[in-house]
Order: sequence, then C-alpha cells, then structure tokens
Amino acid sequence: MWHIYQFPLCPFSRKVRLLMAEKGIAYELQSARPWEGEDRFFAMNPAGCTPVIKDPDRNIVLSDSRAICEYFEETVDRNPQISGTAQQRAEIRRLVAMFDENFFRDVSGPLLHERMKKRLVLRQSPDAKALREAMKLAHDYLDYVDWLIDNRPWLAGSTMSLADLTAAAQISVADYLGGIDWTTHEQARAWYLVMKSRPSFQPLLSERMEVIQPPSHYAEVDA
Repeated sequence: MWHIYQFPLCPFSRKVRLLMAEKGIAYELQSARPWEGEDRFFAMNPAGCTPVIKDPDRNIVLSDSRAICEYFEETVDRNPQISGTAQQRAEIRRLVAMFDENFFRDVSGPLLHERMKKRLVLRQSPDAKALREAMKLAHDYLDYVDWLIDNRPWLAGSTMSLADLTAAAQISVADYLGGIDWTTHEQARAWYLVMKSRPSFQPLLSERMEVIQPPSHYAEVDA
C-alpha cells in the first residue's frame, strides 16, 4: 500500500489524496513536517516538499504532486482525470498550473505562512496587511472560477478533472485558514459545495491542524 507523507494543510498533498481516492487507490497517511528538517524525509525528497509517496513493497518513492498525479494517470486506468482531446488535456494542465503556482503564490501560500508557519514555527503574529492582500487576491481567482462555471459544467470542460481537484485542494486550505469570502461568488461556491460533497473529500474536511481551527462553515457540505 502507498504511504503519503504529508501534513493536513498541504494543498499539494490534498490534491494527490483526492486523485488517489477518485481512482480507488488505497493509501496510508504518514506525518511529515518539512520545517523540522527531519533527515528521513529529506532523504526521500531533497527538495524538502510534501507530498512524498512511497510503496515500501516495491521500493518506489515519488515526489512533486504533478509528477505523482501524472504517474497515476499513466499507471491506473480507472477514472482518468486528464482526458479528452489534446486541446482539452492542455486546458486541464493549464488550470492545474494556475492553481498550483499562481493561487498558491498569491493566496494559500501567504495564508499558510501567516497563519500556520508563524504560529507553529516562528512564534510570531500574522501580518494583517499580508492577510488582507491574500484575501483580496482570492476574490480575483474566485471571480475567474465564477466565469468558468458560467461557461462550463466543470472548470476545464464537460467532466470533472484534475483541474477541479487541484483548485478545490488549494481553495480548501485557504478556506480552512479563513481566507475565503464566498459572499459574492455563488457560482464558485456551488461548484465547491459539489466538490466538498464527494466521498473523496470527506477525509480532508475531518482533519485538523493542531491549535489552528477552521471557521464554522469549513466542513459543512450544504453551506
């Protein structure tokens, strides 16, 4: 069985877990805290980033969430998440990159730094200005999700794909950290509630990061 080395608020680990659950791939969670500099973890991934997945029976170790997802797309036929024409697959990958890179850089990454790392590691108070900027930029991304859902059944096209899993994973972390205001984003909110309602999402909603509690709506699938 695969082991996933992660911490609960890692959006890239969440993406991998969602994809594996949608494909019916069993896994066990293993705690990893890269900020503690554990030698065992850095031996598996010198880049020091989660997730890392390992199959101890076959001595396979993989890192980088996009590489891991592509690996399972190539090796597990069930429920493909990068499918369609070449143009459709390119659109899926474009949106995956946008949320993994841009959204993480602008929204979930700063929120994690201010509300998790500063509290657990640096023992500092969050920067209110940085939090306001991340929340402001979150509105811009949700505006784009609104537009996508106005024009498509799912983010990248007619079926759910890795684009939806990636976006939902990143947004879920921002939502946990209180960085999302859904008030003016009905289309994005409706899409996200559908994602939250999927069986693959339920384990994520039940997990908590020590001393950091989410807002009351976080785990609700009808609010």
